[in-house]
Amino acid sequence: MNPLNDFATHDRRRFLKMAAAATVAVASGLRSGPAGAAVAAVPWRSLSQIDAGDLSIQYADLGPRAGAPVILLHGWPYDIHSFAEVAPILVAQGHRVIVPYLRGYGGTRFRSAATPRNGQQAALAADVIALMDALGLRKAAIAGFDWGARTADIVAALFPERCQALVSVSGYLIGSRQANAVPLAPKAELAWWYQFYFATERGKQGYERNRREFNKLIWKTASPQWNFDDATYDRSAAAFDHPDHVAIVIHNYRWRLGMVDGERRFDELEQRLAQFPTIGVPTITMEGDANGAPHPEPAGYAARFTGKYKFRLVTGGIGHNLPQEAPKPFADAVLEAISLA
Repeated sequence: MNPLNDFATHDRRRFLKMAAAATVAVASGLRSGPAGAAVAAVPWRSLSQIDAGDLSIQYADLGPRAGAPVILLHGWPYDIHSFAEVAPILVAQGHRVIVPYLRGYGGTRFRSAATPRNGQQAALAADVIALMDALGLRKAAIAGFDWGARTADIVAALFPERCQALVSVSGYLIGSRQANAVPLAPKAELAWWYQFYFATERGKQGYERNRREFNKLIWKTASPQWNFDDATYDRSAAAFDHPDHVAIVIHNYRWRLGMVDGERRFDELEQRLAQFPTIGVPTITMEGDANGAPHPEPAGYAARFTGKYKFRLVTGGIGHNLPQEAPKPFADAVLEAISLA
C-alpha cells in the first residue's frame, strides 16, 4: 500500500459526509457510554504503513493530502481509537490528520530484530520526526495525551521548526531521570504504584500475563467517571497484543527510574531535556476535571510555555483519556492552537 495515494473521488465524498455526521454527533455528546451503548464509529476504512527510522509505522491518514497536517499521539495504555471522534472534526475543517500507533502498539513494528526495544522519551520523539520525514511533512500541528503529550512537548521544545502548534493534555510533561530520583510525598508516590510494580521482575511477568486486565484497571482508575463499555475497551486492547508491547512499557518506566540505560545516540537530546527547555510554539494545554492519573498542576508549568499560550479545563467528569472522553473540546483546542500560529 502506498500511504501517500489520494483517496478516490467517491471515497473522499463518503468520508467528508462521515466527518460532517461525526461532528454533529460529537457536538451532541454522543459517544461511548454505559454498557450496551454503541461503540463510536471508526473514521478510517483502512490503515497505512510506512518505513520511518527504526520503525515500520502503522497509522491512519485522513483528509485531503494538501490539507494542513495534524499529528495525533496516543498514550499508555491507549491507542489510535482515542482520536476516532476527534479526527473527523479536524478533517471537516480541511486538515490532513495522521494518527500513528506508537512503538510497541498495533501494527507498528521494529524494522530490525537488533534494534533495542527502547521506551525512553527521546526515542518516541525521534519516531515522530522520522514519520514526518518519511511522509514529506516539513511542519505539523501536534497534539496528544499521556505518552503522546510528552512526545509532542519534546518535539515542540527541541524541534520547534517542525511543530506549527501544540496541544498537550496535562501540560508540560518533559522529564529527567535526575528529577525522578527525588522522592515525592507519600500520596504522590502512591499514585505511581504501577511504575514501582514494573520495576520488579514480578511486575514484568504480571504485565505480560495480565496486560488486558491490567490496562483495563488503569483505564478505570485514570478516568473514574468514564463509563466506557467492554466493546470500546476491547477495540483498543487489541493494540496491546504487540510482540514488543511489554518490553517497551517496562523499559519506559524502568528508564525513568534510572534502572536501565537508554541508547547513547539519544544522550545529547536527553541532556537538553534534563534542562527542562521552554516551549515557544503556540500551545493550548488541557486537563479533565476528573483525571485520576498522576498529573502536574497547571500553575506549576505555565511558565514553561513562552509563546502564545492558553489553558483549558474540561469539566463534566472528564478523566485522563481526554480526547476520547471529550472529543469536541479536544478538537476545538487543536483548531484554536493552529489559529494562534
